[in-house]
Amino acid sequence: MSTAPTKSVFKISLLKRVFSFVQPYRFIFWGNLFLSVLLAFFTPVRPYLIQATVNVAIGKQVSLPSWVHFFLPKDAFESAIQLILAISLFQVAFIIIETLCRFLFTFGMAWLGQQVIRDLRDKVYYKIMHWEMRQFDKTPIGTLTTRTINDIESINDIFSDGLIPIIADLLTIVVTLTTMFFISWQLTLICLIPFPIMLVATYFFKESVNKSFIQVRNAVAALNSFVQEHISGMAVVQAFAAEEKEMKKFTQINETHKAANIRAIFAYSVFFPVVEVVLAVSIGLIVWWVADQTLDAGLLVAFILFLNQIFRPLRMIADKFNVLQMGMVAAERVFKVLDNEDVTLNEGTLSPAHILGKIEFKQVQFGYQPPQWVLDDLSFTVEAGQTVALVGHTGSGKSSIISILNRLYPYQSGQILLDNQPIESYTLDRLRAGIGVVLQDVFLFSGSVCDNITLRNPAITLEQVEAAAKMIDMHDFIMQLPGGYQYQVMERGATLSLGQRQLLSFIRALLYNPSILILDEATSSIDTESEQLIEKAIDTLIKGRTSIVIAHRLSTIRKASKIIVLEKGKIKEMGTHQELLQLGGSYATLSEMQFAQK
Repeated sequence: MSTAPTKSVFKISLLKRVFSFVQPYRFIFWGNLFLSVLLAFFTPVRPYLIQATVNVAIGKQVSLPSWVHFFLPKDAFESAIQLILAISLFQVAFIIIETLCRFLFTFGMAWLGQQVIRDLRDKVYYKIMHWEMRQFDKTPIGTLTTRTINDIESINDIFSDGLIPIIADLLTIVVTLTTMFFISWQLTLICLIPFPIMLVATYFFKESVNKSFIQVRNAVAALNSFVQEHISGMAVVQAFAAEEKEMKKFTQINETHKAANIRAIFAYSVFFPVVEVVLAVSIGLIVWWVADQTLDAGLLVAFILFLNQIFRPLRMIADKFNVLQMGMVAAERVFKVLDNEDVTLNEGTLSPAHILGKIEFKQVQFGYQPPQWVLDDLSFTVEAGQTVALVGHTGSGKSSIISILNRLYPYQSGQILLDNQPIESYTLDRLRAGIGVVLQDVFLFSGSVCDNITLRNPAITLEQVEAAAKMIDMHDFIMQLPGGYQYQVMERGATLSLGQRQLLSFIRALLYNPSILILDEATSSIDTESEQLIEKAIDTLIKGRTSIVIAHRLSTIRKASKIIVLEKGKIKEMGTHQELLQLGGSYATLSEMQFAQK
């Protein structure tokens, strides 16, 4: 997923796709669209009524349209004071109604945007949750965070400050100008003389701010990626005294972000004074023309108010268009995540109540970057209830076997069968629920010990958690923690030792009672005492259960029914512990090296 600079984008098809998420809330959408039209027609009413009020006050004869007569009492026309009072009261009522409509429009668009981004964010996160692991290998986590949080938040701006508000502003300008032409086309043309300057300034402002916003957005994505990656790896940064070097990299990215924002601020600082100057010139032309031609005070006041009502949306319309553009850019990025079908696992429909646990690999080839094969023409069988150990040097393919069995990665050719059925025919939930995994690198989430063991599964009771903990003598240790099972584990389990985290992950595997148990270097990172606790629990757990054990310590796999020795993705030796020792090959050599060190 590319993080290259994004160009300005405005596609009708993309906009339609964004608005397809409005479908569940279409009545609110059409209601807001109606309010935008209504508010546009409301805009010139008050200046027009103020013109009439001023003219009545100075004793000038006025001719009010029939719709105004409809709202005023009949006796209002008996005297100038009564007419002024009646028009003023009508304006107060009108202002209340207009304010209520504007509130409903503003709140309605914001509410609609929040509903859409909630639905869209749920859909994007669901999509990411079902990606194959290879996509995470090549996509920075910070980039995915930006897509899920920042970019989707920008899509909200399409609703709150984007398309419909722009339409509303344009309608306001059109209706106001039409009214002005209706009242006095000569004066309207006079006050529009400076408008070409306004149009040119608006164009350059839009282009300048749009480029700056794109640079800001890319800088934000880069900052997110950099900060997430380096905070996660802070132990490595500090261990190698690389703080100054990494700080310089961060400073460069941060400087890019600052410079882009300053360019946008400069554009705003130039544009808004230009707007004020153009407005002032237009007002000056109105005053000159009225003073020279008509001496109509009501017309003067009305046109000054009309101009303000035109310039108010004009000030913001270029900015709103940039917001719309950035929302479209963000939408394009987000939809790339949703459309990334080649990294989404296809599920089967098979979901048996119980998995026996027979596993067969038939001429399986797998590579993270084919044709560089990690597993090459691999074939072996693990019978249900059998314990098989995988042995080999780092990079021989042991963990890759587990990854493709769990369907974390797709294999390129061959076949993997589970209970004589291809693993692709199972639903992912059923397949992975039947396989319990204890990894060497244990990941714990922020939350309580109990939450990390159950993964917040409400169907699992505290009594079940305690029973699993007692199986490996972890219950007493957990109860010694402040709060016991409710002790809050910090992010990645930072408040627990490596051995303690490993034991918690083992309880997690025990608790889910899988048909297949996988121990991937489960005892390589813990002390001898903890290893003895786990090995005692393993002896009970693997009975009647298919187990695959990956370990560098050969002492943990002696009891395996079958030991498979791997080398560069191929099976080099296979047999029991005694058979392989008698063979005198790689396993025997590895065994001699390990036990000679003790």
